[in-house]
Amino acid sequence: MKKKLSPARKPLPRFSSDEETAAYFEAHSVADVWDELSPASPAQPSAALAKSIRQRHARLKSPISLRLAAEQIAAAKKIAAAKSVGYQTQLRMWIADGIRREAKRA
Repeated sequence: MKKKLSPARKPLPRFSSDEETAAYFEAHSVADVWDELSPASPAQPSAALAKSIRQRHARLKSPISLRLAAEQIAAAKKIAAAKSVGYQTQLRMWIADGIRREAKRA
């Protein structure tokens, strides 16, 4: 059973640590002040961390050549756009789903 959260104070208090912030939001709901919150700025990883992430992802994937009909590519792009993902990501997800499904049958 979910516990009832107290409403957050207006304006939100300033926090001195991540732990203090986490404790506050575990006990308080921001539902009443949500529309008044300023948007958070996106996290910017350091250059070294960004490079490490790119290298790790590059190692995890191997490029292949796959010939598809123009209609198949167009359909994949349309479906992927509706899901707000890239079409190559969508194709990889379909391939992964198919592999999992076939592996269960084997």
